[in-house]
Amino acid sequence: MEEPQHGIRAVYAESTITVYQAYSPEIGLPAVREGRFPAVWKRDRMTWIKPSFLWMMYRCGWGTKPGQEAVLAVEITREGFEWALRNASLSSYIRGLHPDRSTWQRQLKRAPARVQWDPERDLRLQPLSYRSLQLGLSGEAVRRYADEWTVSISDVTPLTHEIHALVSSGDLDSATQLLPQEREYPVADELTAHLRS
Repeated sequence: MEEPQHGIRAVYAESTITVYQAYSPEIGLPAVREGRFPAVWKRDRMTWIKPSFLWMMYRCGWGTKPGQEAVLAVEITREGFEWALRNASLSSYIRGLHPDRSTWQRQLKRAPARVQWDPERDLRLQPLSYRSLQLGLSGEAVRRYADEWTVSISDVTPLTHEIHALVSSGDLDSATQLLPQEREYPVADELTAHLRS
């Protein structure tokens, strides 16, 4: 089956969806221990959440990049995730989707969330032909994410390292079996129509 060009692929349950982030151990480990982000976590800056595990691996280099050694799976409410989509703006101007550049800039400035569609990645972190969602949260969305939407925070760093070791040894079949089982997220067209080019 062909993948949609702009898809949200994720691990999700009836009321939650899992997104990924990577932080320094000073932030990641207390977050896992307490089930919420610690005081040192900055609520006044944009934070990006990624439903795609492999895109997170591309971003954090399998948990090896400085400041991204702790890879977290953050389970949040679907209600919160969909609120962010509804209130998001695309991070780049698209002719034909936006009336004009200045209108898009005003929307982007006001929006508490922004969306980027970046090429999905394979196990070797090479780009694929279809794109996955990256969701940036700021202002009200960051506060809601930390205080209302977050249901649980898990440390998936050991899993990250295990999959990476299998990929490095050429055992892609075993690596594939360990990947989180992401499915196309069921989202109403009207929820994301303003976010698709």
